[in-house]
Amino acid sequence: MAEAWHGFDCSLADTDERRVLFATLDSFRWYRRAAHYNVTHRRRQNFYALPTLQWQLLAGPPFNVLSILDRVDDAIDANAEIAQAILQTSLGAFGLEPEPVDLTVDWRGTAKPSDMDKVRSTIRQLYRDWSLEGAVERSKSYLPVLEDLASIFPVQDRGTVKVLIPGSGLGRLVFEVCRLGFDAEGNELSYHQLMTSNWILNQLSEGQQFDLYPFALTFSNHMRRENQIKCVKIPDIHPTTALDLASSGVKIHAVERMNMTAADFVILYGNKKNTQRFDAVVTVFFLDTAPNVLRYIEVICNCLKDGSYWINLGPLLWHFEESRGPQTEHAHEKEHRKEETDAKLGIEEPGSVELTNEEVLLLVEKMGFTIQMSRVEEGCGYTQDPNSMLQNMYIASHWIAQKK
Repeated sequence: MAEAWHGFDCSLADTDERRVLFATLDSFRWYRRAAHYNVTHRRRQNFYALPTLQWQLLAGPPFNVLSILDRVDDAIDANAEIAQAILQTSLGAFGLEPEPVDLTVDWRGTAKPSDMDKVRSTIRQLYRDWSLEGAVERSKSYLPVLEDLASIFPVQDRGTVKVLIPGSGLGRLVFEVCRLGFDAEGNELSYHQLMTSNWILNQLSEGQQFDLYPFALTFSNHMRRENQIKCVKIPDIHPTTALDLASSGVKIHAVERMNMTAADFVILYGNKKNTQRFDAVVTVFFLDTAPNVLRYIEVICNCLKDGSYWINLGPLLWHFEESRGPQTEHAHEKEHRKEETDAKLGIEEPGSVELTNEEVLLLVEKMGFTIQMSRVEEGCGYTQDPNSMLQNMYIASHWIAQKK
């Protein structure tokens, strides 16, 4: 399936792009060591700093705190095997060596704390997108939009129906759209997400291949210790086998119907090459990543054919609400496109605004769409531990708009 999962189009000659790429690779390399140090080593230090009688009490049964930390170390090692596998695959994809002799392409030692935060959240997100246990979350976020697509487009016509999924993350929704028979194109800016989706979609030989401990690195709000050290298997389904099965009796095989682009959504899909190219755009937990939601609406209007559909589901947790602007918070992810003018910076464009759901719907209608359906979906979690004492759940806005 590698032929259909493109997107690693990074020029190592571009200094900024190379820096982001190298830091991402290095964060996967550091996952094991950083997690052992920050999660268990420091806790052992703090534990032994307790009064002797107290730590001795907690070290014995039924608490066994030191044994628990050993089990968390084992869980970290299991997660680190995933990180290492992603790293090895990605180094090969970019033609880089594990231990470069040429210092100009030495990617090691470049990760920053923000990169380490991203690799931890990416590894945990595999629970949501690619474990059997994550199916509960997927049923709330992905299933409704998949049902929308299925109701709009007849089965016999889907092979030529082009569906764009921006902010496609770890690729599960793109995979499911393709499995339904559509021509699916995902778009993602984050190298952490791109590398991980490439690995899980193209490199694994079977389902249930890796152990993942999604909640092992957090120690708060657990009812029982076993909840923290819960193991799930990934992937819940082998993507290549599943798409082969879905391609039976279909004119266009899934390999030819799934694609991925690695670029700033606003820049890539706002250009003339993508004008009126898609029959549907599906945005799930994506709209609130816009500093300026009007630009997202303009771009979606540009790339949709007249009469085509925009299906949306997600909350409005505006990602730039607490920042002075995207140019200060995400400068390290800036895409440099020589063919674009300096004024077109994509997500780096100046200015931001936060709207209510009611205002977003009014805006969508004012900017070239007709709202066909609108409702709320309650109980939408995002990489949420179902056994946690703290449950963060979204009430997601779910709507279908048709381009006029």
